Amino acid sequence: MNTFSNIKELLKTLSREQALLSEMFEKRKTFSYKYDYALELVEQDESRIKYLVEHGVIRENGNWLELDDQFLQFFEQVLEVNEEINISLIDSHIQHLKDQINYYLKENNEQRKYNYLRAIKSSLRKMGVITLRNIVDLKRNIDNTFKNEPNYKIKRAKLESLDKKRDDISSFIRRIEQLLEEEEKTFFAIALDDDLIQIIHLLKVELNECRHNLIAAQKQIIEYLNQIQYQSRVVEKIRQLKYLKDQFTIRHDTNIDQMLASDRHLIYETRPTYPLKLALDYLGSDEALDSIRKMYHERVSNVKMELPLAPALSLELLNEEIQTEIQVNLEEVKNGFIASGKDLFNFVAGYPYDKELSFDEQVTIFCQMISLYEADFQFTDQFNFFNDVEYALVYPK
Repeated sequence: MNTFSNIKELLKTLSREQALLSEMFEKRKTFSYKYDYALELVEQDESRIKYLVEHGVIRENGNWLELDDQFLQFFEQVLEVNEEINISLIDSHIQHLKDQINYYLKENNEQRKYNYLRAIKSSLRKMGVITLRNIVDLKRNIDNTFKNEPNYKIKRAKLESLDKKRDDISSFIRRIEQLLEEEEKTFFAIALDDDLIQIIHLLKVELNECRHNLIAAQKQIIEYLNQIQYQSRVVEKIRQLKYLKDQFTIRHDTNIDQMLASDRHLIYETRPTYPLKLALDYLGSDEALDSIRKMYHERVSNVKMELPLAPALSLELLNEEIQTEIQVNLEEVKNGFIASGKDLFNFVAGYPYDKELSFDEQVTIFCQMISLYEADFQFTDQFNFFNDVEYALVYPK
């Protein structure tokens, strides 16, 4: 596999193939991308796809293409849409920070000590960002698992796994705080400057925010697990009742009759009806009389009326008749007009149609031509009159 020689070559490649890479990244969860679809986005140039495959940007699997894991992970992390919780990344940063501090304390050269100090500050900045990003991914995974996983057992197992990762992140936060406050007191006493003080303060603020978010995530996991447990019990009971009902033993093997008789929920109650008693004063008014007449006319009669039979159709009506309708082909009219060089109104009026058209129909065709082929015509500011109709002079481009 070839590699990019410099950053300019990499950025140029990503910019040139941004349409293909954007489309493949958006559809990374639905299906592998077809080779034929990719060809359409690279203007049928197979060498461009081959170049991406050779440089490890995409992978080819038969007639399918996929983004390489390295670039896919890079895009997801930069765009903050990564769903994988990378606990090992936090752990590696802690170990890297310890190593850099150890090198700093043992180094005598000032320039190399300054380089180690820069690496230590960079690691401290990344720790808070990485921890926050992992917590955001954790909360997103918790919601997606509870709302989208259809299998109750798998849903419960995934939530328990996410809870373990939450506990791991919490232990890493404690390790970072222990490293800042207890383990490396010598370094922070020797190398402390204004920039490092600000970085440590910001890191502590971010860790405190992470701790609060983890508490909220823990409450959310507990709530979701309780809901899953309750729903699983309800589903199991419904399945048992369904089985007994199918076996016609539900009344003998359960106390369903007693439960239904003792239940006082409104859904089991008959819907009451309340007759409306009208006042005598209202019944003596004209308004009540009109209402009674209206109801009388709208009432449904139980008398079945015999409908008269329609007379038989005559044989003349049953004979087949063919009616031919001649339509004007506007495309042919347009082609003839472009080749003629005349103005549109006079050309439409003198065009040899397959049937005789009235003046109103010719005006209609004139308007249709302008509406359909406006881009092919040239409009002028001059006007003429014909049969009391004012029209603009229109010529072909």
